[in-house]
Amino acid sequence: MLQQKQGFSVASALDFENQAVAMEASDADMMVFPEIGVALVGGEAYESRQMSAQALDTAGPLSVIEPEYFMFSLVSGVTWGLVECNVPPSRFSGKGINVAILDTGLDLGHPDFAGRAIVSNQFVGQPVQDLHGHGTHTTGTACGPLGPAGAAPRYGIAYDAKIFVGKVLNNSGTGTTGTILAGMNWAIANGCHTISMSLSGQIPVQASYTNAGTAALAKGCLMIAASGNASRRPAQIAPTGAPANSPSIMAVAAVNSNLQVAPFSSGGKIEIAGPGVNVYSSYPRPTLYNTLSGTSMATPHVSGVAALWAESDPSLRGSALWAKLQAMAKKLPLPPSDVGSGLVQAP
Repeated sequence: MLQQKQGFSVASALDFENQAVAMEASDADMMVFPEIGVALVGGEAYESRQMSAQALDTAGPLSVIEPEYFMFSLVSGVTWGLVECNVPPSRFSGKGINVAILDTGLDLGHPDFAGRAIVSNQFVGQPVQDLHGHGTHTTGTACGPLGPAGAAPRYGIAYDAKIFVGKVLNNSGTGTTGTILAGMNWAIANGCHTISMSLSGQIPVQASYTNAGTAALAKGCLMIAASGNASRRPAQIAPTGAPANSPSIMAVAAVNSNLQVAPFSSGGKIEIAGPGVNVYSSYPRPTLYNTLSGTSMATPHVSGVAALWAESDPSLRGSALWAKLQAMAKKLPLPPSDVGSGLVQAP
């Protein structure tokens, strides 16, 4: 029931069944909530006739009279992985840095990559256009846009980097040592500063991959690769696969949003960890976006952050970039064989 108090029309939550106030159904200038001792005044009414709590002893004593403000739903504008890697506050964008993604290719017509500097090549006898999805997802994490088209949250890290897409895995998601080595060779020849490889094979250390990683480091390029998804923790921890098991290639493990090692993440020879569970990123049209899990998703987080560090200091190339990533990683209370130096952190 509306009452008049000092020129205000006043209603109380007591006027509603179980005090379940339907605010939009009330014409009152002021609504009193007696259980909490608060009264809210409509903005215009508050501006024209501010009042004291003591002057309005309506439906019980009041402690607070405040204007009513509009509130808005809070939707995260950044993926959890970027937040945990400290990417949003970074002033770096990967500008001037060449990032190679050796994977299943890229959806070259994806709206989030329109106008980007992209160099591409294929090594599997199929067009670079990604018909699998894996490559578009990993490219998105490493180098996706600062502001995606539409309402998607930010999911990409090095949004100003030049992207080198090497299709070394076919549209079924498979490749060979030859296709991968060809992609490595191409990326080094084209002056890439980082090479991101979200691929793994459960095979021993290959001399060819070790040699390629060493050659890359000598030319100021850092190779970063997924450790593999072969574990079934805690019962079984599989060893890091190739090419990440080579001493000259940085191996990446996956953690979840609680910063615990992912149950599938291979272990042993691990240098660093990245977000790898429920990772949101770009995906081929018409889907546009997808959420995937794997050390494949952790690896481009490290590669994208590596590009930011490389931009921050021209001396951070090859082995120096490797050392910087490990030195600045967020320490985790987990064995180095699970997460290496910890969670990768942006500058």
